[in-house]
Amino acid sequence: MKFVAKHFPEFAKKIEEIDKMYAEKRPIDEKTYQFICLALAIKGRSAPCVKKHFVEAALAGASMSEIAAIIALTERESAGNDDCWINDVLGNYEDLLKSQIKCCE
Repeated sequence: MKFVAKHFPEFAKKIEEIDKMYAEKRPIDEKTYQFICLALAIKGRSAPCVKKHFVEAALAGASMSEIAAIIALTERESAGNDDCWINDVLGNYEDLLKSQIKCCE
């Protein structure tokens, strides 16, 4: 967001407003919020966000066992999502093997 904040500050300001509004009105507790953010940070492969939400979850009262369970669930769901996606992409792989598909198609 640093680039956007520098070159499109009006947008960055609106994001800050949304964050503030959500913090005031969210219907879930802080620990649950941090668990969701941690899972999304893992999926988004954002190391700084993973670290931030790991610490914030602990500060919100999460045990290391609970955090491990969230990480494990994220890994498991990712594997399931990947499995569904790859099966959809490959579909009838026998026909795919017969095709003349090229990498850039």
